[in-house]
Amino acid sequence: MATFVKTQSGSWKAIIRIKGNPLETKTFRIKRDAVDWARTTEDEIVRGIYISRNVSERTTLAQALDRYVKEVSPTKKPSTQPPEIRRAKLLQEYFGKYSLASLKTEKIADYRDMRLADGKSATSVRLELTLLSHLYTTAIREWGMGLAVNPVSNVTKPKASKGRDRRLVADEEDRLLKACEEHSNPMLAWIVKLALYTGMRHSEIVNITRGQVDLKKRTLFLADTKNGTSRTVPLSNKALSVLKEATNHPIRPIDTNFIFFGEAGRDGIRRPFLMNRAWSNALKKAEIDGLRFHDLRHEATSRFVELGLSDIEVASIVGHKSMQTLKRYTHLRSENLSDKIADL
Repeated sequence: MATFVKTQSGSWKAIIRIKGNPLETKTFRIKRDAVDWARTTEDEIVRGIYISRNVSERTTLAQALDRYVKEVSPTKKPSTQPPEIRRAKLLQEYFGKYSLASLKTEKIADYRDMRLADGKSATSVRLELTLLSHLYTTAIREWGMGLAVNPVSNVTKPKASKGRDRRLVADEEDRLLKACEEHSNPMLAWIVKLALYTGMRHSEIVNITRGQVDLKKRTLFLADTKNGTSRTVPLSNKALSVLKEATNHPIRPIDTNFIFFGEAGRDGIRRPFLMNRAWSNALKKAEIDGLRFHDLRHEATSRFVELGLSDIEVASIVGHKSMQTLKRYTHLRSENLSDKIADL
């Protein structure tokens, strides 16, 4: 049976003691609310369906996100951690003062609408909601926060943005490569060329080490890719030439295995080459607008398709895990077929 105690502040504390179960207490402003809560809670305990919300009511989203960043984010790929930390900060700014138990679906939907109205892409908003949802899943399954449902699960997420289809046009490739080659550091041009010739992601290229390249077999082995699988990238004559030039260049120091290395940090360790500023300057110099580095991957994939390679062959080169992704390039193959049958 529950007992009710009036506190010095005038509120009422309900105390439930049931053999074989932990003590449950909660404080209310008026006794009637305490009695209602006790009656419902006792019934749920007896039926074995009671979930204590004490911890989730005391834990704010700001605290939960801090814990998530410290405990969960480090278990993910290094390339995903910085953007995830930025998303966590955005969520903290908007939801930080709410407790885990008090955040409702409607508030999350308001956040979604606000972000979209601010001009954020559907993909960005989806990733933010995905992070929030995984936070709740982790809190329920691993942290024992006593939450019955994940409030994000009932929020309609924005439809995924249509994949970018930006390609190099006219003499953009010549202008881009010329601007990159004129940069003081030759690694910028090497990285850009390798992206065009192989379709590799930026993170895959800048993290290449000498041990991954087999010049005799004309292959490059990627043990850890974005989709979690390894793959072996075949190297064309142009790609092979770039890697030979990069590995044999006299500026290469002996204290790093990275092919595309940066300056040594304060700790004396060399890390991958940071090319963001150099890339932006090259685009300006080449007078090219609306081009992202990742668009070079799309350009390379398009060229493989135009060469007549099958979907399986293209996927094995660029690492697309789903054939659905390659359907974006179906029209290119259709155009080639139209040329082949034009005289029939």
